[in-house]
Amino acid sequence: MGAAERKKWLFALFSALLVSLLLFLTAISGLNASYAFTSWSNRPTALPNRGPQFPPSFAYYLYGGPGDKEQIFRLLLAVYHPRNWYLLHLSAEASTEEREWLVAALRSVPAIQAFENVEVIGKPIWLTYMGATNIAATLRAAAVLLKLDDGWDWFITLSASDYPLLTQDDLAHVFSSTRRDLNFIDHTSELGWKEQQRVQPIIVDPSIYLARRSQIFTATQKRPTPAAFKVFTGSPWIMLSQPFLKFCLFGWDNLPRTILMYFNNAMLPQEGYFHSVICNSPEFRNTTINNDLRYMIWDSPPKMQPHFLTVSDFDQMIQSGAAFARRFKKDDPVLTMIDEKILHRKHNRVAPGSWCSGRDSWFTDACAQWGDINSLKPGLQAKRFADSMTNYIDDLNSQSTQCK
Repeated sequence: MGAAERKKWLFALFSALLVSLLLFLTAISGLNASYAFTSWSNRPTALPNRGPQFPPSFAYYLYGGPGDKEQIFRLLLAVYHPRNWYLLHLSAEASTEEREWLVAALRSVPAIQAFENVEVIGKPIWLTYMGATNIAATLRAAAVLLKLDDGWDWFITLSASDYPLLTQDDLAHVFSSTRRDLNFIDHTSELGWKEQQRVQPIIVDPSIYLARRSQIFTATQKRPTPAAFKVFTGSPWIMLSQPFLKFCLFGWDNLPRTILMYFNNAMLPQEGYFHSVICNSPEFRNTTINNDLRYMIWDSPPKMQPHFLTVSDFDQMIQSGAAFARRFKKDDPVLTMIDEKILHRKHNRVAPGSWCSGRDSWFTDACAQWGDINSLKPGLQAKRFADSMTNYIDDLNSQSTQCK
């Protein structure tokens, strides 16, 4: 082969390779364009079906502080379902840039864009762990979620260090056969050392009325334990029914407001406010399940926070039959294990459910297209959680753990 012929051959080969590359890039671009078009053209044409004959819906309040934006986003993807509502709160300590990052991340998820069921609080408040701002933020979140949509059944609070141990299909499947007036709140009236150290001290949280965060301070004198109502305490992690939350917000017999005024000056009011309201209300005291549905590992005696969970805790955590677990460090490998083995969730994608109808691959998201959002496909964790729920209902029926 002569030099001229070799040049022609190389030119033809190079041209063929170039054309092939262009065709490949065009195909990829076409796939991406189709993917984007599909997510926008596949907007829902109807709201989720509500009522006792349909699966329940949940209103999630997800919150965190500065540096928690990625954890909040990951948690949202892990608990996302089109039938639910979500309110995200980065406290006032977080920067405007962090909130903007979170909003931009939400816009990258086709289902969230289409169903428009996720909101970010634009005017955050300070969150003081020991003071009253947490209760103020929780009540505000419940009011906002009710304003957005009053068709949901239960209100769930999760922090940035929490994570689910089952899919939303699992959760909704089990709660489909559960009374929708039940409230899951760990509680007791045996105050013990808490009476002297948590109930009687008078606490002032300046963050309630100042434009900046400030540390709480304690009065020199203590107050007697209330006589007008009985104080209950327990876990700050709650799952409350919509009827009870409306009672807390509107308080037609003034009980919620009376107790709120007391706990406004109590230490760690999130460990006593809802507990005391529900157990002092004749209408709601018989709707309590004495469990917060969380898996945690505490010291004995317990410290202020439970241990961080790791890969070594995975098997026991999954076998526990709990719905959620805490605490987790950011991007801990155990979270990836939960994603892969329980949620079947891929990086930066929502956990798939029966509602997802698209093709799942490394470059396409199955949940970028959807079918019937009222259908459920429970997995193995649903059975474990259902067994736990059966035990909780048995305790309720025996009334052995209700508001004692």
